[in-house]
Amino acid sequence: MIKNPVQLRIEKLPVWQQRLFMVCLCERMYPNFVFYCQQQQKDEDAKSYKKILDLIWESLLVENVKINFDLQLAKIEVIIPTVNDDSPYMIYPAIDACQALSELLHSYLSGEIAEHVAQVSSISATTIAELEMTKSDVYLSEEEQKRLPCVIDEFDLQWEIFRLLCDENNEMIDLIKGLRSDIRSAKTSNIGVFLSD
Repeated sequence: MIKNPVQLRIEKLPVWQQRLFMVCLCERMYPNFVFYCQQQQKDEDAKSYKKILDLIWESLLVENVKINFDLQLAKIEVIIPTVNDDSPYMIYPAIDACQALSELLHSYLSGEIAEHVAQVSSISATTIAELEMTKSDVYLSEEEQKRLPCVIDEFDLQWEIFRLLCDENNEMIDLIKGLRSDIRSAKTSNIGVFLSD
């Protein structure tokens, strides 16, 4: 797993900001899962993922909203794809998207936030590095993966989200809605999968 120095900074933020960071990265991985589901005619699985994402955004926006996170975790576990001999490449970014969302849900259940933040941050970067290694058919060490331009771009984006979280001028609700709107309107995943309507 590729580590980003931003992970150490984020763990010092309030819990809701750490969760906001995670849901932003999961939202960016969502098109990867949708693309895989479209290839496999599994549209219901994509809808399940989206519903869980929506509930997490709602938990950040609505104080004391009642959400059964155990149930949501059970739902995500059912839709994690299983790799077999003829699986397409996109199954791997799809699995990563599910694992990231699972980490986020675990953060609500375990109360251990920092380790889940680090995992989600690393999963997103690793998805990108693995695609590059697959395209070039070259195995890279973790240090070499960190130097890939696409991974550097991902870390820059994670730092940008961190800076927005730290900006005292950002009102909580405006910040949450703004980040959700920006990521959804881009419709592009961390590995460049575009989500068409």
